[in-house]
Amino acid sequence: MEFFSNMSWFEIGMLICFGASWPFAVVKTYKSKNVKGKSIFFLSLIFLGYIFGILNKVINHPDPVVYLYVLNGLFVLTDIGFWFSYRNRPE
Repeated sequence: MEFFSNMSWFEIGMLICFGASWPFAVVKTYKSKNVKGKSIFFLSLIFLGYIFGILNKVINHPDPVVYLYVLNGLFVLTDIGFWFSYRNRPE
């Protein structure tokens, strides 16, 4: 039980709040097949941030919170994939 007491509950809250919007964004992009207004630069920076969070968890503070970083990163990676798939589609 000590393992779970070392987790940062504020970090968990932040990841849940940030991550709550990604599924909606991915579904919206998938349904509309439109990436107008989405920035690949912005999505890439967000994804890189999640990669750094994962690396920090793996190297410095291993705990189950890493799974939230991975989940959020996968949603962003999916959105990046949609961006490349739909970027040349007419509006």
